[in-house]
This record gives sequence, structure tokens and C-alpha cells, in this order.
Amino acid sequence: MRSPKIVFGLGILAFFVLLALAGPLLVGGDPTATSGDTLQGPSAHHWLGTTQTGQDVLTQLVFGARVSLTVGGLSAVIATVLSIVVGLVGGYFGGVVDEVLSVLTNIFLVLPALPLVIVLAGYLPKRGVASVAVVIALTGWAWGARILRAQTLSLRRRDFVEAARAAGERPLRIIFCEILPVELPVIATSFLATVVAAILTETGLSFLGLADLSSVSWGSMLYYAQNGQALLLGAWWWFIPPGLCIALIGTGLGLVNFGIDEIANPRLRSAKLPRRTRRGRAAVLETAGEAHS
Repeated sequence: MRSPKIVFGLGILAFFVLLALAGPLLVGGDPTATSGDTLQGPSAHHWLGTTQTGQDVLTQLVFGARVSLTVGGLSAVIATVLSIVVGLVGGYFGGVVDEVLSVLTNIFLVLPALPLVIVLAGYLPKRGVASVAVVIALTGWAWGARILRAQTLSLRRRDFVEAARAAGERPLRIIFCEILPVELPVIATSFLATVVAAILTETGLSFLGLADLSSVSWGSMLYYAQNGQALLLGAWWWFIPPGLCIALIGTGLGLVNFGIDEIANPRLRSAKLPRRTRRGRAAVLETAGEAHS
């Protein structure tokens, strides 16, 4: 089943991934290099204008895509792995194991995520990409673990799990080979939502000056634009491009997320069917019921 939302969303994501991978090779140059062309608007020489110190905005935008996407992807991978381990193990074994993991999950759920990220990031000895990604992941895995635990609780008594248990399969193999594949749509949805949240969190940390400002990212571009009073100076080309890129990334991930949800959820699939198709199915079911009676 091909979903237009997934196709369009993947197209947006593919564009930004290619931009992050091949963009720096195409634009070249140093994103932190200054020049005498200060606060110049878009032109043939500087397609997206320059900053207050003469830095090329297009070059910063291309190099910043790599940092922002790396933080978002790495944070989502770490958070998803944690949520899978905690949610599936706790939901399958139950008992004391589930209670301990549930208490741990509930603690991270009730903690305010953004203030906690700000506090942890403020005490980091080194605010590199990996450090920021780990901090974001440690504060963003709990809600995914809660969803996976609920799914596992409903799956652990299904026939295919009971059959695997009766065949003598080990618990970890049942968890990761029998239950995990069934929950892949939920995991994919959680992963995509975490990527969006991680990119926005990294942008917020950079905007507050709590991330590594020596590396160019979309968040650091907004930080320096705010410090340079770009809005008051009318330098829209300085802050609109990174903000627009963040919005487009969120749109692409959201479309893929919605498309996966429609494919995995039978109720959404039936809701999208044309009215004639729904009437036809209803008539077939009604005829089948009369014939059976």
C-alpha cells in the first residue's frame, strides 16, 4: 500500500540527508570564515546573504544540516534502544521486573524534560554533538517505553507467543524475534517523533547558548542571529532559512509518521476508503450475514 504522505515525507527527508552529506562538498568554504560583506542581502555572490560578520548564510545552512540531523538521529537511536529494552522486557516478564522498570519510567515521565536537559547540558564538561545527543536521549526515552510496554502486555498472551513458549524458546528470543517485529510500526512512529523532538531540543539548547556554539548548526545560527539583532535590523535572510529548514524537517517526519500510522491502523485505513467502497463492503457483509442466518 503506497501512501502519498510517506512518499512526500521521504522526499523531504532525502533532500535534507543529501544536503547534509553532499552539500558541504558543493558549497565548499568555511562556514565560520568572515569577510567584509557584512549584512548583505541575497545576491548572485551570496545566495542567502551574509551575517553581521560577513559569514555566508548558505554555507552555514548546509554545514548546519549535518550537525542538526546528526544530533536528531543519534538521540533518536539511543532513546529508541532504551525504550525497546525497558518496554519489552518489563511488559513481557511482568512482576518485580516490570514494577522496577515502570517506576524508573514513571520517574523520567514526570520530570520536566526541557528544564532537565538545560540543567544537564549546563554541567557538561564538553558540549559536543555526541554529548548533547546523549543528554537529549536520556530525557526522551520514557514515553516510548511506556507505549511499548502497553503493547507488549497485550501481545505476550497471544497464540504465537504461547506457541513459541511451548516450543521451548528462550524469553529473550521470544521478545526480540517474535514480539519485536510485530511492534515495528509503533517503534518507527516513536523513532520519528523522537528525531523531531531531538532537533527542536538541540535548537533550543543552541539558542540558549548551552550547546557547542563552536560548531555551526541551525540552532547556533538562530542564536547568533538573535544576538546580532537580525530581526531589528531587517536581516530576514539570517534567521528565516534555518527556521524554515527545521519546519520542513518536522513536516517531512510528521508526514512519514502519519503515513505509517494509517497503514498500521485498520481503523484509519477504513476511514480513508471512498464512500462507495465502504457501502459496498457493508452490503457484502450484510448479504453474508443474511446467507449465514
